[in-house]
Formats: sequence, C-alpha cells, structure tokens
Amino acid sequence: MSAVRDDDDRRALLTRLFQAAVAAADPAICLPPHLPDPPKSHADASSGGRTLVLGAGKAAASMARAVENNWPDELGGALTGLVVTRYGHAVPTRQIEVVQAAHPVPDAAGEAAAGRILALASDLGPDDLLLVLISGGGSSLLSLPAPGLGLADKQAVNQALLRSGAPIDQMNVVRKHLSAIKGGRLAAAAAPARVVSLLISDVPGDDPAIIASGPTVADPSTFAQAREILARYGITPPDPVTRHLAAAVAETPKPGDSCFARCETLLIATPAQSIDAAGEVAAAAGYGVELLGDDLEGEARELGAQHGEMALARLAAGQRVALLSGGETTVTVRGQGRGGRNLEYLAGLALVLGGHPGGNQGICAIACDTDGIDGTEDNAGAVVMPDSLTRAAAAGLDPGTLLANNDAYALFSTLDDLVMCGPTLTNVNDFRAILVDPV
Repeated sequence: MSAVRDDDDRRALLTRLFQAAVAAADPAICLPPHLPDPPKSHADASSGGRTLVLGAGKAAASMARAVENNWPDELGGALTGLVVTRYGHAVPTRQIEVVQAAHPVPDAAGEAAAGRILALASDLGPDDLLLVLISGGGSSLLSLPAPGLGLADKQAVNQALLRSGAPIDQMNVVRKHLSAIKGGRLAAAAAPARVVSLLISDVPGDDPAIIASGPTVADPSTFAQAREILARYGITPPDPVTRHLAAAVAETPKPGDSCFARCETLLIATPAQSIDAAGEVAAAAGYGVELLGDDLEGEARELGAQHGEMALARLAAGQRVALLSGGETTVTVRGQGRGGRNLEYLAGLALVLGGHPGGNQGICAIACDTDGIDGTEDNAGAVVMPDSLTRAAAAGLDPGTLLANNDAYALFSTLDDLVMCGPTLTNVNDFRAILVDPV
C-alpha cells in the first residue's frame, strides 16, 4: 500500500489503528485457546466436578459468552455462573447470568453481585472448577465492603482517589484493603476448588495483582501502605474507613498462602499485543513504526506534551513514522469541565504542536480508551488533525483555557473530532497513535 498523504486518509488510518488494537483483545478470539479442561468427573454431577464461571469487568459479559460458545457441547448443560459488568456492556448469554453495575464509582448493584459471587465461590468443593473471568473495571464492580464498612464509605474513598491523580496500582492497594472479595479473598473463599483465572489486562505492567485488584491472586500490599497512599494524596476518608485501616485486622492473603495452591492465572490479552496489531496496520500503510511503550503513566496532559515534542522532532528529521503507545495516564481534577484522560492527552499534544511554527502541519493523532468509554463520558477518545487548532480559533475556543478547566470535551466535541464507538466489550487500556508525515 502506498504512503497515506491527505488528511481524510490519515483520519481513516487513525481509526483503523484503533480498531486493530481493539480487535486483538476481542474475547471471542483471544479467550478460547486458554479454556481449561473440564473437571474429570463433570459428566457425573452427583460426584461433584461442577464448573462455575464467575467474573467482573468491562469485558466480563463478552468473556462469558465466549466461554459458552466454546465449552464442550456434551458438558454445556452443567455450566453455570455469574458475572458483573458495567452498565451498557452486557451481551446475551444462555447459562451464565450477567449483572450490570456502576463504574468507576461503585453502586448497590455491584455490591449485591459481589456478595453473590463470593457466596457461590464459597460453596465449591475439591472436585469443582472455578473459572474466573477478569478484566479492567472489575475493582469498582466487585464492590463488596469489608466487615464494618458500608457502600457509602467505599464510594467516598473511590471518588477521592479518582480525583487525586493517583496511579491505578496505588488506587487498588487502597481498594483491596476496604474489600471483602478483592486482594485474593475470592480465591480464599473458593479453596480447595481448582481456580483458573483468565485475565484481560488494562494496567501498566500487566500485574495480575493489580488487574481488578486481583481477587484470585496473592496480594503483597499491606494496610500500612493503604494508609500511606491516602495520606500522600491528602485524602481524609470517612471515620469507619480510618478505623478499619488503623485496626488492620484480617490482612489480605499473601504469596505462599495455601489458598493459592490450586490457582492458575493466565493473561489472554495485553496492551502490548494490541499495540503490535496496530503497528502491523501502520507498517502496511507505509509508516515506520516506533513503539513508545505499552505501560506509560503520568499526568495525561504532560505525556501529551512530551509526545508532541517527539513528533515535532521526527517531523524535523523528515521521518514518516507512526508513534504508538499504551498505558493508563491520570488526570488531577482541578476544574469543573468534562473530559477523560485521552482528551486531556490530546489537548496537551495539540497545544505543543500549535506552539511551533508549522507544527500543526504533517502531524495527526488519536487517543482512545479501548473499552470505548473515556472516563465517564460517551466517547472513546478523539483525534487531533493538522487543522484542529485553526478550527478551534475559528470557533472562538481557547484550548489552553479549556484544558485548565479540565474541559477538553468541549474542545473536541465542538470540532466534531470525538471518537464515538460505544462499548467495545473488551479493555486493554488506552491506545494512542501519532502519524508524522513530512510535507
């Protein structure tokens, strides 16, 4: 294929790159090869050998459907289970119940579903198989408070963490220590059953202990660390939370605990795999491919500015290149506007490009959450085109002022540059691509 040159072609290519990244993490494709063998005694239910499917996350329903569609036909009638997913992310299933709940701030539906999931796991015996389907968002959806805490306590802490700019690994340390099911507690409840967890990673580094706060894996973090994280970000939690963290009773199960003796954890989709898939599309379109990393963190607008400088350097060097990256940035909320981390990233990038003579020419970009929802808005992300700032000025918009108010949504919605695809039913975190075309 010849090199892409005009803006319409490049906009279309940006969309294809995002679609390739999402397709690489489609549970219908990535899950079936990792299904475990059914329990040997499964055909005789009276002797045990049940298979129970439990799960949580934005991809939980599509993962459950993939299990149903690929489970051995002769054993299909014995398959049961329950998964919880975000509102709007459900799909029809036959045997596995799907419950929808709130994300990123938990609600009563998630609390009730998590309680049922824990109870179902606790009923398993040594001949049974627990198949656990975990994807990003599961931490908020499995919202079962620890004894002595209420849902309102968890909601208050979660909202404060989301506004603080804390990275996901630190947020999940706190969440584990306020939970009755996360941080390995689901595996402890299921013991001595065999537990196989299939994970779609949405966290930098793909650490199973961080993905959905690791309900079936050992937790190396502590109550003391949870207290320190809240203090670091100036968060004063409700009194019941303060007392719970100070008491530090019933620590999460640690590496080496016997409850994990029959647990197996498999990563079935990762951000790196999705970026590689997008890179193949970019290469076929005539671009050199430069991978900036699949685990990038930090303040979204600052990372966007850094990547803008990189793109300008490649442009000055006459390189036709696609700069690809993933990870999970953060947004420290100080204003009153709308917009997720991908829009803040793009606004930061656009401002850097606009600050250099000719910087807008020859560079365009896309940044989207692979789950189809950027933060709490209705868009997956947006695109920046060479004429974005020119169109913004014509519309009377000041991108810098909007960004200072955390209102990047107003910028990109006015420009009609939002990417609107709806829930993708998977989640391997953010995908970002910058196309550099020397002019």
